[in-house]
Amino acid sequence: MTILDNRALNRATLARQHLLTRTDTPVPEAVAHLCGLQAQEPQEPFIGLWSRLAGFEPGRLDDALTGRTVVRTHLMRRTVHLVTAGDALAWRARHDTMLRQRVRGTYRNELAGIDMDEVAAAGRAVTADRQPRTMRELVQALEDRWPGPPRRVLGELLVAALVPMAQLPPRGLWQQRAGVRNLPLAIWLERDIDPLPTGDGDPVGQRLLRRYLAAYGPAAGADLRAWCGLTGLPAAVKACREELVVFRDERGRELLDLPDAPRPHPDTPAPVRFLPAFDNAVLGYHDRSRIIDAPHLGLSVAGHRTVLVDGRVTATWTVRDHRLHISPLRPLTAPEQEAVHAEAQDLATFLDEGIEDVRLGTED
Repeated sequence: MTILDNRALNRATLARQHLLTRTDTPVPEAVAHLCGLQAQEPQEPFIGLWSRLAGFEPGRLDDALTGRTVVRTHLMRRTVHLVTAGDALAWRARHDTMLRQRVRGTYRNELAGIDMDEVAAAGRAVTADRQPRTMRELVQALEDRWPGPPRRVLGELLVAALVPMAQLPPRGLWQQRAGVRNLPLAIWLERDIDPLPTGDGDPVGQRLLRRYLAAYGPAAGADLRAWCGLTGLPAAVKACREELVVFRDERGRELLDLPDAPRPHPDTPAPVRFLPAFDNAVLGYHDRSRIIDAPHLGLSVAGHRTVLVDGRVTATWTVRDHRLHISPLRPLTAPEQEAVHAEAQDLATFLDEGIEDVRLGTED
């Protein structure tokens, strides 16, 4: 069985994430290919798309959000993702149990004795008038019936788990600050959420597996679970196995992949890329060693924006005091410094935040 080392896996990930070569794919198609972008920080998806799409203009994502072809919603791992309308409707029912379990597990004591189905029915009744509401407004409509849980807990239960919600624009539009206003997905998208198919083989799980491998493979079953947060996927893997190819990584883990998916040569040059906070190119795996070294794993979950040099997380970056600051995690060679600086200059122009210069190093 072919063994793929970390460098081979790295290049496969970069190719599928459009981080080897920027693509001219339209925004909705790019969001679909990437299986969504993590978006709890509203401006970060713009950076993620800028690093992946040739000539990306923020207005294209704005148009997709206001035109309802992409939507902000709680989905994978109970985090806010920017996904296509079609994926939100097709995937939501498969994620329902996981979303409920994660909220219940986080607030086990606060939600003791609460009937989730009753709360969900009440939430749907409140939102039936098609009026967008903040979480606070939703909770105010329910708290007389459920006065026990803290408002924040009841609100998160309702919005992040029980009633599939869209976070409406102007939340998530380019360089706009706006609070979260919620409306049920089915109302905002004017289409019912797809029912969960019955029968063997977990059809939705199979589609998730194929889509995940197209954007993240080769990958292990544990990587798939880490990305989506779902358990119970072995049936989907079993049903798809005959159509997949199998590799091993350096640790001996079995890796699955689509037969015709790109797997570039490990020596393929990788350009410098600036990633936003919580980018799924890093977070989308259980074993992240293909893209980030073990001493720096904490960066991937702490919200640090990162820089890829030769395909690996090699620096963090931030904007403050009208400067784009880059903090390397290891010494950079002169050519690497030049490439990082050039890409940073282009990013500064894109961000259009009055950035006056780029500072490479830890000094202020």
